[in-house]
Amino acid sequence: MQVFRGTRAGVKFPVALTIGNFDGVHLGHQAMLQRLREAARLHGVQAAVLTFEPHPRELFTPVSAPARLTSIREKMELLRDHGIDQVHVARFNRAFAAITPQRFIDELLVTHLNIRWLLVGDDFRFGAQRGGDIALLQKAADRVGFTLESIHSVEVAGERVSSTGVREALANADFQRAARLLGRPYCISGRVAHGKKLGRELGFPTANIALKRKRAPLNGIYAVKLHGIHSAPLPAVASLGVRPTVLEGAALVLEIHVLDFNDDIYGRRVSVEFLHKLRDEEKYPDLESLRKQITIDVAQARDYHHSHL
Repeated sequence: MQVFRGTRAGVKFPVALTIGNFDGVHLGHQAMLQRLREAARLHGVQAAVLTFEPHPRELFTPVSAPARLTSIREKMELLRDHGIDQVHVARFNRAFAAITPQRFIDELLVTHLNIRWLLVGDDFRFGAQRGGDIALLQKAADRVGFTLESIHSVEVAGERVSSTGVREALANADFQRAARLLGRPYCISGRVAHGKKLGRELGFPTANIALKRKRAPLNGIYAVKLHGIHSAPLPAVASLGVRPTVLEGAALVLEIHVLDFNDDIYGRRVSVEFLHKLRDEEKYPDLESLRKQITIDVAQARDYHHSHL
């Protein structure tokens, strides 16, 4: 899969395109990607996605912007796994946000991306102040000669699939609902990095994964599975948060203690599958209190894994 950053270099050959943030690449997104691949094959062109970085709400309302379900790398990997040939990542800044709907069509879609076929959601809006809609796209399609198609929302068990719904499920530790909307278990991936080795000093060595996002859609202590080390996932307990007992104002970090495991996995890229929430993150008066609580967390995680073999 080719990844293009920015919107200046033109695409030489026509593409079938869909547009969106694709945060989480949930079942609704997957339905779009499947239809996109079908159209690309029919027209003999590549399947392309136009997405944005950062999320538009992170620009306009950073305090209330939604927590990301996936990092930009995770999103790229998921789009690749769903058979996409090209991803175009537009830098969403104030200049991009000010592009008129007509310029969005003429300069970005037609001139830069060279679209032959376009798929959007039935509520798709675009351009400055979200002034563009499907009716405007249809006029352009008739004028320029590309094919426009829209797709309805996907429902699962009577629920509309959305990134918002996935975030709600994760915030409530409802991992079954999250998996139902995503079409897979919720995971966070990243590279294991060196930390301060405090976990080892407390008797519970951890693999640390720096999260390249300001907020995560969940927070607390969890029973998890660690993928990417052996052929089978490893049972583990994880802490996702800012470690208030250790450091004030610390960056968000995911720490994993793998049960009955002590191999060196620094530098490995792993995936953490969330299974069950044990408790919220808390601040303790001293490290000994924290150590005692971690002992309890590990025991509870071990019990959970044993009961779900």
